[in-house]
Amino acid sequence: MARPLLEVQELKKTFPARGGRQLRAVDGVSFTIERGETLGLVGESGCGKSTTGRTIVRLYQPSAGRVLFDGEEVHSLHGSALRRFRRRVQMIFQDPLASLDPRMTVGDTIAEGMQIHHMGTPKERQERVQALLRAVGLNPEHASRFPHEFSGGQRQRIGIARALAVQPELIVADEPISALDVSIQAQIVNLLERLQQEMGLTYLFIAHDLSMVKHISTHVGVMYLGALVEIAPTDQLYSEPLHPYTQALLSAAPLPDPKVTRTRPRVVVQGEVPSPIDLPSGCRFRTRCPFAMDICSQVDPPLIEVAPQRQVACHLHAARSTAA
Repeated sequence: MARPLLEVQELKKTFPARGGRQLRAVDGVSFTIERGETLGLVGESGCGKSTTGRTIVRLYQPSAGRVLFDGEEVHSLHGSALRRFRRRVQMIFQDPLASLDPRMTVGDTIAEGMQIHHMGTPKERQERVQALLRAVGLNPEHASRFPHEFSGGQRQRIGIARALAVQPELIVADEPISALDVSIQAQIVNLLERLQQEMGLTYLFIAHDLSMVKHISTHVGVMYLGALVEIAPTDQLYSEPLHPYTQALLSAAPLPDPKVTRTRPRVVVQGEVPSPIDLPSGCRFRTRCPFAMDICSQVDPPLIEVAPQRQVACHLHAARSTAA
């Protein structure tokens, strides 16, 4: 059996806070992504999903845990092995304007990675830049322009072309559509889907727009306060969410049909999100959960498999799984 392209094992990332305390941004996250698949990572702002993505690509060093890419420990790579990893894994950032150097032309921006990795001759790099611009829906003539001359959607297409330039296998897309107009978001998601099919790409797609995540993902992981609370195939998670937090997220998501919106069951979450510096005892969601039990304040539920490819961290489902 082929090993997963990406394996994340008990990944943790903390940041120092006042008084010698620790902000637990990512707290024991584990998941795998098979080649050619897309894992959508969702959750409220501040849940740690972007920090997870940045730690995977080595923009952050982990506080604990392991990241394996094609069987190799990512954070122990050095020299030529690290350079190969940098080429095989690329990132698309949330803010396309901030991620592009305003002093570099679009052509130079896209070609920079190829030059760093010594890919092709100058003429071959120029030809590839033009081909990539066509692939993302831009004109080759745009190569001589600067980022400020483009719209937000066009700049994100440039960011996608830059990520594709070095022929990566895995792309970490960190909220790639949240800074764009709603009318442009679907175009970018459709573009990413087409490129995945044409180039055999694997995605970690980080977002908070549940409808877009459903459209592009094969599996979905739901994060809350630095931890994964549920992972499932996309169709199963959207048709039958198990964790109360997942149920609340989906029941709050807008639907195009107002009749369905009025009649669907709602799971209402009360209270504010606790601080990641001072997490509640036991289950981190218990202070807002409408189904909290006594054990929830005492024991932090582990992420357990309750069905094939389905994992949930909830005492309610752990009890049912044990009984079954």
